[in-house]
Amino acid sequence: MINKELEKGFNNKCGVTLSDSVEGRVIAEIMIDKKDVVVTEFPALIRIDGIKYLEFDMIEIAEELGRDFDPYAFQVEMSTHYGRMVMLDDKIMLFADPEEANQYIF
Repeated sequence: MINKELEKGFNNKCGVTLSDSVEGRVIAEIMIDKKDVVVTEFPALIRIDGIKYLEFDMIEIAEELGRDFDPYAFQVEMSTHYGRMVMLDDKIMLFADPEEANQYIF
């Protein structure tokens, strides 16, 4: 049966699902107070959703963890994402509108 209350079309959101791990919890704690970000905890997952744009700063995450953390380590913690993802050396960005990411891709 299809839930007819589901949103259809463009919703201007992007997000990630992370493992409920030490790293995932640190990332969630960093992101929870940021503007237009919603963090939802599930038994084995942490969902982080944003309006229009999300930015995960690897330096900020590494400082909170007390050790190196890079975009590749972030991807290990991430089980899925939605939105256009751009990976740079020091951050991962997600964009709800793929056109917004073009300045980093092309």
